[in-house]
Amino acid sequence: MTLVIFALVLWAAGFALNARLATGPAADTRSVQLAVPAIFGLTLIGMWELIVRGLDVPGVILPPPSAVAAAFAGELDVIWADFVQTFVKGALSGYLIGALAAFAFAILADRYDFLKRGLLPVGNFMAALPIVGTAPILVMWFGFDWESKSAVVVVMVFFPILVNTVAGLADTQAMQRDLMRTYGASYVQTLFKLRLPAAMPFIFNGLKISTTLALIGAIVAEFFGSPTLGMGFRISTSVGQLALDMVWAEIVAAALAGSAFYGIIAFIEKRVTFWHPSHRG
Repeated sequence: MTLVIFALVLWAAGFALNARLATGPAADTRSVQLAVPAIFGLTLIGMWELIVRGLDVPGVILPPPSAVAAAFAGELDVIWADFVQTFVKGALSGYLIGALAAFAFAILADRYDFLKRGLLPVGNFMAALPIVGTAPILVMWFGFDWESKSAVVVVMVFFPILVNTVAGLADTQAMQRDLMRTYGASYVQTLFKLRLPAAMPFIFNGLKISTTLALIGAIVAEFFGSPTLGMGFRISTSVGQLALDMVWAEIVAAALAGSAFYGIIAFIEKRVTFWHPSHRG
């Protein structure tokens, strides 16, 4: 129980330090804003290690972070190959295809009202379909390699991006559109000079939401059929082998990849929509 007590002490120390930093005179500085979540995360990891070891929790139930780190370092080549198969081939390709298709259909739906009336209800219906139901069907259609995972990702990201883009294109004010018509601007000129720039916050909102959906879709699809490679395949087989340290190592790799992907899209958003009020101050 000594380690459990140390865990509680660690939590109290981390909480006190974070409270002091978050309310101190330098609370708004970049260094403090980065330090607070870092301290919080390290505190949780430290408590996890101490509690698991202090209570002698079996590794097949919950391995300590040190065992997860050892599995990550020892199987780095395997994890990298799984990452390429799942993220680069499956998730990223499906994300790009789905985003481009959604953008094209959003332009058409904005141009032709009957498409908007027909597509959006279908989009809401498709978004409600469970992935565990659609994934095995798409795996049977497109095979067991990365192409079927890419197809699952396309289905998952298409409608969130479509709905957000259509909403963004409709966000401009009637006075702004009337002004463009007064200047004799065509539909294409109005689209590129007024409506698309105004829609960018909505578009990036859909893109950011879809970053996590893409990776989840690719991993879940691998549960229903995959070559002997991929994050979903590795998680499934490792659970069967009771190798929970490897399962957690793959989860960590997926979390890092998803966070980095989201961060890249958010970084691009800041550069593209620097004029938006949310990025000021």
